[in-house]
Amino acid sequence: MAPGQRELEALQKQLQDELEKLKNVQKDYQKALTNRQQLEAQVNENKMVKEELDRADDDSNVYKLIGPVLVKQDRDEAKQNVAKRIEYISGEMKRTESTIKDLEVKQDSHRESLGKIQQKFQQAQLKQMTKA
Repeated sequence: MAPGQRELEALQKQLQDELEKLKNVQKDYQKALTNRQQLEAQVNENKMVKEELDRADDDSNVYKLIGPVLVKQDRDEAKQNVAKRIEYISGEMKRTESTIKDLEVKQDSHRESLGKIQQKFQQAQLKQMTKA
Protein backbone atom coordinates (compact mmCIF):
# COMPACT_ATOMS: atom_id res chain seq x y z
CA MET A 1 0.00 0.00 0.00
CA ALA A 2 1.37 3.39 -1.01
CA PRO A 3 2.25 5.93 1.72
CA GLY A 4 -0.23 8.41 0.21
CA GLN A 5 -3.00 5.81 0.42
CA ARG A 6 -2.24 5.16 4.10
CA GLU A 7 -2.39 8.89 4.78
CA LEU A 8 -5.78 9.11 3.05
CA GLU A 9 -7.14 6.20 5.09
CA ALA A 10 -5.83 7.70 8.34
CA LEU A 11 -7.43 11.05 7.50
CA GLN A 12 -10.69 9.35 6.58
CA LYS A 13 -10.67 7.53 9.95
CA GLN A 14 -10.02 10.88 11.70
CA LEU A 15 -12.93 12.41 9.77
CA GLN A 16 -15.26 9.60 10.80
CA ASP A 17 -14.16 9.79 14.44
CA GLU A 18 -14.60 13.57 14.59
CA LEU A 19 -17.99 13.33 12.88
CA GLU A 20 -19.09 10.74 15.44
CA LYS A 21 -17.98 13.03 18.28
CA LEU A 22 -19.93 15.91 16.73
CA LYS A 23 -23.05 13.75 16.43
CA ASN A 24 -22.79 12.75 20.10
CA VAL A 25 -22.42 16.37 21.19
CA GLN A 26 -25.41 17.33 19.02
CA LYS A 27 -27.52 14.61 20.69
CA ASP A 28 -26.54 15.92 24.12
CA TYR A 29 -27.32 19.46 22.94
CA GLN A 30 -30.82 18.42 21.81
CA LYS A 31 -31.42 16.68 25.16
CA ALA A 32 -30.35 19.81 27.01
CA LEU A 33 -32.67 21.98 24.89
CA THR A 34 -35.57 19.63 25.58
CA ASN A 35 -34.72 19.68 29.29
CA ARG A 36 -34.67 23.49 29.28
CA GLN A 37 -38.11 23.60 27.62
CA GLN A 38 -39.52 21.26 30.26
CA LEU A 39 -38.02 23.34 33.05
CA GLU A 40 -39.43 26.54 31.54
CA ALA A 41 -42.87 24.94 31.41
CA GLN A 42 -42.56 23.86 35.05
CA VAL A 43 -41.47 27.32 36.18
CA ASN A 44 -44.35 28.94 34.31
CA GLU A 45 -46.84 26.50 35.81
CA ASN A 46 -45.50 27.12 39.32
CA LYS A 47 -45.58 30.89 38.80
CA MET A 48 -49.23 30.63 37.83
CA VAL A 49 -49.92 28.60 40.98
CA LYS A 50 -48.07 31.23 43.05
CA GLU A 51 -50.18 34.00 41.49
CA GLU A 52 -53.38 32.10 42.29
CA LEU A 53 -52.26 31.55 45.87
CA ASP A 54 -51.40 35.26 46.21
CA ARG A 55 -54.87 36.21 44.95
CA ALA A 56 -56.67 33.79 47.25
CA ASP A 57 -58.28 35.14 50.41
CA ASP A 58 -56.71 34.32 53.75
CA ASP A 59 -59.65 32.11 54.65
CA SER A 60 -59.63 30.24 51.28
CA ASN A 61 -59.18 26.51 51.30
CA VAL A 62 -56.11 25.19 49.45
CA TYR A 63 -55.87 21.60 48.30
CA LYS A 64 -52.91 19.61 47.09
CA LEU A 65 -53.30 16.72 44.68
CA ILE A 66 -51.53 13.64 46.02
CA GLY A 67 -52.11 10.78 43.63
CA PRO A 68 -55.86 10.62 43.01
CA VAL A 69 -56.72 12.41 46.29
CA LEU A 70 -57.07 16.12 47.08
CA VAL A 71 -55.62 16.85 50.52
CA LYS A 72 -56.27 20.10 52.37
CA GLN A 73 -53.12 22.16 52.87
CA ASP A 74 -52.27 25.30 54.80
CA ARG A 75 -52.16 28.29 52.40
CA ASP A 76 -48.88 29.66 53.77
CA GLU A 77 -47.27 26.23 53.60
CA ALA A 78 -48.45 25.86 50.00
CA LYS A 79 -46.98 29.27 49.11
CA GLN A 80 -43.65 28.30 50.68
CA ASN A 81 -43.59 24.99 48.82
CA VAL A 82 -44.31 26.68 45.50
CA ALA A 83 -41.64 29.33 46.14
CA LYS A 84 -39.10 26.59 46.94
CA ARG A 85 -40.03 24.71 43.76
CA ILE A 86 -39.63 27.85 41.67
CA GLU A 87 -36.23 28.50 43.27
CA TYR A 88 -35.10 24.91 42.67
CA ILE A 89 -36.31 24.81 39.06
CA SER A 90 -34.69 28.19 38.37
CA GLY A 91 -31.39 26.78 39.65
CA GLU A 92 -31.79 23.77 37.36
CA MET A 93 -32.48 26.12 34.45
CA LYS A 94 -29.24 28.02 35.14
CA ARG A 95 -27.33 24.74 35.25
CA THR A 96 -28.95 23.63 32.00
CA GLU A 97 -28.15 26.98 30.35
CA SER A 98 -24.52 26.52 31.36
CA THR A 99 -24.55 23.01 29.89
CA ILE A 100 -26.07 24.32 26.66
CA LYS A 101 -23.35 26.98 26.34
CA ASP A 102 -20.63 24.37 26.96
CA LEU A 103 -22.15 22.09 24.33
CA GLU A 104 -22.34 24.96 21.83
CA VAL A 105 -18.61 25.57 22.34
CA LYS A 106 -17.91 21.84 21.89
CA GLN A 107 -19.97 21.76 18.69
CA ASP A 108 -18.05 24.71 17.28
CA SER A 109 -14.76 23.07 18.21
CA HIS A 110 -15.73 19.79 16.52
CA ARG A 111 -16.95 21.61 13.41
CA GLU A 112 -13.66 23.50 13.22
CA SER A 113 -11.69 20.26 13.60
CA LEU A 114 -13.82 18.63 10.94
CA GLY A 115 -13.11 21.49 8.55
CA LYS A 116 -9.36 21.22 9.13
CA ILE A 117 -9.36 17.45 8.67
CA GLN A 118 -11.44 17.80 5.49
CA GLN A 119 -8.91 20.27 4.12
CA LYS A 120 -6.04 17.89 4.88
CA PHE A 121 -7.99 15.05 3.31
CA GLN A 122 -8.65 17.05 0.14
CA GLN A 123 -4.99 18.10 -0.06
CA ALA A 124 -3.90 14.48 0.35
CA GLN A 125 -6.34 13.45 -2.40
CA LEU A 126 -4.92 16.11 -4.71
CA LYS A 127 -1.38 14.92 -3.94
CA GLN A 128 -2.42 11.36 -4.66
CA MET A 129 -4.06 12.38 -7.96
CA THR A 130 -1.04 14.39 -9.15
CA LYS A 131 1.29 11.44 -8.41
CA ALA A 132 -0.86 9.04 -10.41
